[in-house]
Amino acid sequence: MATIKSKYEGGLRTSAIHVKSGNQFLTDAPVDNNGKGETFSPTDTVAAALGSCMMTVMAIAGEKKGIDMTGLHLETTKVMSANPRRISTLQVEFHWDNCPIDNEQREWLKEIGRNCPVALSLHPDLKQEINFYF
Repeated sequence: MATIKSKYEGGLRTSAIHVKSGNQFLTDAPVDNNGKGETFSPTDTVAAALGSCMMTVMAIAGEKKGIDMTGLHLETTKVMSANPRRISTLQVEFHWDNCPIDNEQREWLKEIGRNCPVALSLHPDLKQEINFYF
C-alpha cells in the first residue's frame, strides 16, 4: 500500500496526502525557480525532514532514559547550488536553553541525531553542517 499519494495541482503546486492519516501538505516552486513560493518548496521539505527526523530519534532515545526533551528546537538553512540545481548544504542549528542533562548525555544524543534515517539517506555530496548549542 502506498505511503503518500501526490498530485500536480497546476501553477507549479503539488499536494501530498499521507494515506494512513489523511493529513495533507502543499508545495510550490520557489520564487527563484518560476514559482509563487507561497508554501514549502519540495527542497524545503527535505530540509524540514532532516531536522524533524533528528529531533524525533533524539526524543525517542531520550524518553527511554527518562530525559524530557521539551524545549529543544532548531533552525535549518538550505543552500542551493546552480549547476546542477540541487541542495548543496543543509545547516541545522539545535538550541536547548537550560538543557538539564550532563555532557555525556548531550554527546550521546548528538550522535543519535547525526545518524537519523534521513541524515543517512541523503547523498554524501550534500553537506550536513550540524551544530548543537546546549
